[in-house]
Amino acid sequence: MAARVILFTRSGCHLCADARPVVDEVCSRARVEWEEVDVDSDLAAAETYSDLVPAVTVDGILRGFWRIDPEKLHAFLK
Repeated sequence: MAARVILFTRSGCHLCADARPVVDEVCSRARVEWEEVDVDSDLAAAETYSDLVPAVTVDGILRGFWRIDPEKLHAFLK
């Protein structure tokens, strides 16, 4: 089963480094699996999210980008 939450990132992105612990903490609290996808290693992801990284989807729907708000992410997981 695919993770409900996907964090799209790229290497060297300082906002991505900031987003990673936010997504990890919120998903851990909600007991929801998440995964990280490097847009530079995934052509389909790059076409959609390259200019938005970090971007987070929940159940395939874009729910945030650039600065990930933990309260909003948590609300989308309820």
